[in-house]
Amino acid sequence: MSTPLEPRWRRLGPDERRSEILAAAIKAFGEQPYAAVQMAAVARDAGVARGLLHHYFGTKRDLYLEVVRTMMLVPVADEVTLPTGTLRNRVEASVNWLMTVLAAHGRTWLAVGVDGVGGDPEVRAILEEADDQAAQRVLDAIGFVSTPDTHRVALAAVRAYGGMVKSAVREWLDRDTLTQEQVSRMLTETLVALIETVLDEIG
Repeated sequence: MSTPLEPRWRRLGPDERRSEILAAAIKAFGEQPYAAVQMAAVARDAGVARGLLHHYFGTKRDLYLEVVRTMMLVPVADEVTLPTGTLRNRVEASVNWLMTVLAAHGRTWLAVGVDGVGGDPEVRAILEEADDQAAQRVLDAIGFVSTPDTHRVALAAVRAYGGMVKSAVREWLDRDTLTQEQVSRMLTETLVALIETVLDEIG
């Protein structure tokens, strides 16, 4: 039986507690502009004292940077199963994986990855790394083999495709002008065409 002296929150290990704080922060930064997010509110939503939030993440900016890293950096190769089969099978599997992630956290992904805190060099560095990682994951997923020179061009082509991904997702989630199915089909067909034309020519 609990007593009034016991904390309201559940007793969790450090990793679980950190994950709960990060989940609350992801939600907060996805729903509000950076300036409107209050650390006390994030702590409350995570069920922790504000001091514990600072213990795990430091300042509000530190917490925001961790949200950006979590939302934008794709899993490393050892943590994902690359798709197999035909080119279309592999592209569809990659797009489906992306759409599943965005259906759950798309608004935060847009908020931190497209809007972000304008001009912050550390945020910009994370986003540039994220664009490179995402482009490399696409090349890995399709089994693209190249020389160092053609690899550089291929990364640039897929990064350009990534710009279209962000715009399409905004049409779906922010403007409600495209459905999830339409965006998924658009991204699939565009990536297949990109691979069959530009990437095949430079591979």
